This record gives sequence, structure tokens and C-alpha cells, in this order.
Amino acid sequence: MTEHRVFCVKLQRELPGLDEPPFDTELGRKIYENVSQQAWSQWTEFCKMLLNEYRLNPARREDQEVIIKQMEQYFFGEGAAPPPDYVAPEHEDS
Repeated sequence: MTEHRVFCVKLQRELPGLDEPPFDTELGRKIYENVSQQAWSQWTEFCKMLLNEYRLNPARREDQEVIIKQMEQYFFGEGAAPPPDYVAPEHEDS
């Protein structure tokens, strides 16, 4: 079986795509067809930061809608911005 490859909308180059759509929705299909594994991994890290900074609960419908809107912006819009007060953690060089 050949590897699913996509021209990634986020990273602007051809890369391995996801093994399957992340959701059974139109957005899930769009992500499957246009987002690479690498960009999806970057999104999951960004999403963790959003969940923590905004104290979102993925089990709540309202919070799910916020996450979906951020995801659409991240991949297909102007890009999602971190929260205004967010300070990125400093990485120690060791």
C-alpha cells in the first residue's frame, strides 16, 4: 500500500498525510486531504497550549466549538494566534 501524501497547506510542501481523517466530518475530510502528519503534530501541541491557557474542557460543547474554530484558522485561515497573555516556555540548552 502506498503512503498517503498531501501538499500540506500549513507547511507548503508535499509530505506524508494522516492515515485517516481525524473526524467523521467535512472538516475531518478537508484536513485528511490537505494537512500533513507533521503539521497535525504541530497542531496537537498548539491545541494543548490553547486548552491550558483558556482552560478549555474538550467535553463541553462550547469549548469544542472554540477548538474547531481555532483549528480551522490554524490550517485554513490566517493562522491561530496564541492567547494575548501567553508566554512561551523557555527551553534550556543542555
